[in-house]
Amino acid sequence: MDDKPTSIAIVGAGTIGLSFAALHLAKNPDCHVIIFDTRPDLQDYVNTSLPGYLTDVDVAQCLTRLTITTSLEEAVKNADVVQEQGPENLDFKQKIWPEIEEAASKDALFWSSTSGIPASKQSQHMQDRSRLVVVHPYNPPHVMPLLEVVPSPLTSQDVIDRTLSFWQSLGRVPVLIRKECTGFVANRLAFALFREACSLVAQGVVGVEDLDSVVQSSMGPRWTVAGPFKSYHAGGGEGGLQSFMEKIGGTVQSCWDASDADVRSHDVRVNAAWQEEVCRQTHEAYGVVDVSERDRKTRGVLEALQDAILPGTS
Repeated sequence: MDDKPTSIAIVGAGTIGLSFAALHLAKNPDCHVIIFDTRPDLQDYVNTSLPGYLTDVDVAQCLTRLTITTSLEEAVKNADVVQEQGPENLDFKQKIWPEIEEAASKDALFWSSTSGIPASKQSQHMQDRSRLVVVHPYNPPHVMPLLEVVPSPLTSQDVIDRTLSFWQSLGRVPVLIRKECTGFVANRLAFALFREACSLVAQGVVGVEDLDSVVQSSMGPRWTVAGPFKSYHAGGGEGGLQSFMEKIGGTVQSCWDASDADVRSHDVRVNAAWQEEVCRQTHEAYGVVDVSERDRKTRGVLEALQDAILPGTS
């Protein structure tokens, strides 16, 4: 990929697929993107939808580097990277990867954007299982910098290294996840907070809007500049995280215990009784969310944070 413009095949033209296509076109002015999908209105759909993902760039110039096809073989045969965003279905993924493997070049990188199906399961029917690695974005990937790079035990070190290098060269934040686990890392963290939020609202402790205000006015901005470990390490003063735990570890444990008890007693599981009321409150508070406003504000936060980081600091 070093001696010529990168050709990237996007397999699946849903919201994640189009977001990734926009990311590649905007961040890598030498790349060519090929979008594959089987939907009959693919050309019109992409022409109508993709420009909305291309912000602060020359849209016309980006679109000159785009090809659209309903042929999987055509999409992947000359690709340096094949990035799959198909249905979150194991049977689909186990079927399509051998087809991609047969049609693609032997050196192409194979990435899956799955939210939770590990590469070790997806690659079951491939001839060379070392080629596949999960590259899980935080939605939407054309805005959010994180990519979770999740190899299977069989993924080659060369594939891992080339994948990390690729995303670093585009100014993104690829994080190597050392071991496959359900949901990977970002969703595990996000859904843990979401479960606690649902539990507290279901108990009547706080309303939906007020809980969102708590997050937006405290841990939201704090975690933008420092994750939980660095934050609580700083909270411990000179003694760091160890001192923090010595001082309020009892409170931490009490909160963990209360959370476990509350989740059990209120049956905070998907589709249990709490869900209807929490969803009702959320819809009443927000209606249909304008995701373009969300993305614009998120981009502004990220740009402000980047401007505040001096060279050589973190």
